[in-house]
Amino acid sequence: MTHDICDENALSILQVWDLGGQDTLRPSWATYYRGTNAVVIVVDSTDRARISIVRDELFRLLEHEELQPSVVLVFANKQDVKGAMTPAEITNLLSLHDIKNHDWHIQPSCALTGEGLYDGLGWIAQHVSQQKSGI
Repeated sequence: MTHDICDENALSILQVWDLGGQDTLRPSWATYYRGTNAVVIVVDSTDRARISIVRDELFRLLEHEELQPSVVLVFANKQDVKGAMTPAEITNLLSLHDIKNHDWHIQPSCALTGEGLYDGLGWIAQHVSQQKSGI
């Protein structure tokens, strides 16, 4: 699924692909990498059992040459749920500090309320803009 998001004030357009996480879909992901400026991973902060799968897939994804210039945003979703992993805990479990070739950011979020969504997308816009201007 693709969505074009336009912010008239910032004069920017985002084309977003929702690639899903099912095992059967993962081999087709590379089809969408060309021209990608940012990779967004949405983590279910309550799902401790699958966090290692997310880490492995993230590092496999970042090995692709076409994603080398991309920044990485991790939405730590479901922060409204009691017992959810904190962003710091997710950072450690995903080994985000081991990512050396990409700027990355983890953003606490709640999909039900939209909390954190604009902050995360703003981080992407700022970093992609800086990359394009050579800052």
